Amino acid sequence: MAFPIVVFDLDGTLVDTADDIIGSINNIFTKRGITQFILGSRKGLISAGGRELIKSGLKDAGLIYSDLKIQEIFREFICDYTKNVAVNSRLYSGVEHMLQQLRGRDYKLAICTNKSYDPACRLLKQLEIFHFFDAVCGNDSLPWCKPDPRALLNTIRQANGDLSRSVMIGDSIIDIQTANRAGVPIIAVDFGYSDQPVELLNPDFTISDYGDLLTHLESVFAKSPKG
Repeated sequence: MAFPIVVFDLDGTLVDTADDIIGSINNIFTKRGITQFILGSRKGLISAGGRELIKSGLKDAGLIYSDLKIQEIFREFICDYTKNVAVNSRLYSGVEHMLQQLRGRDYKLAICTNKSYDPACRLLKQLEIFHFFDAVCGNDSLPWCKPDPRALLNTIRQANGDLSRSVMIGDSIIDIQTANRAGVPIIAVDFGYSDQPVELLNPDFTISDYGDLLTHLESVFAKSPKG
């Protein structure tokens, strides 16, 4: 039997992780004598994952590296970041209470992120919310990453969720594209890492507070077939 499911993005949706991600990239850049990466107004890059941030930082420094060299730097970043995944990262307001509410209403919960699996799980454990989730899929868990819809669809399957009663929660154009391509409703948070107002990207709903999530979920599921 499949169950109604809510699938969350991680960075910029459940957890404010920017400081630790950029900190680890700059740890690696400093060791290599590369100019430090300044995120500035490009927080939207976080949704694409560490490789894209590294590529952007190298470009800012006027460096062109081969894919093999970028992969080497990425591996160093993952090693450093996994050790420092929750130094400054914090849950957004209301996250834990919201997850408790959803669990109390028998929703399946899952994570679909472009963060690598090991640091994603370590982050969830250190912030003490790992136990809420039936599945966690990172960018190395499956052959596909967001915005490929198969990343989301397979996350739903791994969590034993019902595709016809599923919703995604995210903060970026990547999450919205993923959900749209998968035929899954998308609720966007407006406090994450989108580099433009997320409501302009046409999610099904936009929220500013997790206290409002349950009402919108009930509206979405009320329109869904019960199968």
